[in-house]
Amino acid sequence: MKKMRLLKFGRDFKPDQQVILRDYLAIERTRLANERTLLSYIRSSLYLLLGSIAFFQLKNFPNFEYLALASVAFSAVFFVIGVYRFTLLKKSLKRLYDMSETKGVNTN
Repeated sequence: MKKMRLLKFGRDFKPDQQVILRDYLAIERTRLANERTLLSYIRSSLYLLLGSIAFFQLKNFPNFEYLALASVAFSAVFFVIGVYRFTLLKKSLKRLYDMSETKGVNTN
């Protein structure tokens, strides 16, 4: 019977050949995209937090308090997932970048 593996966000890539300039630039683009994605997670988390504050301010609707609490919880979850994915990909890219630096970059 096969073991079931959990969903893995990070993917380890190991170059089998010398890293050329095109690959090096692709690593840099991926690093920048990773930073944009982290900022997107943070922005979504802050919007949910602002929404939950607005729901807490509605005193005439006591049922919205549950929605406000759910928004705070989802805000925290979004933030944690964003930071977790960012650090996983950053570590993976750092390993790849270090491997490319040790092998040298071919500009051809």
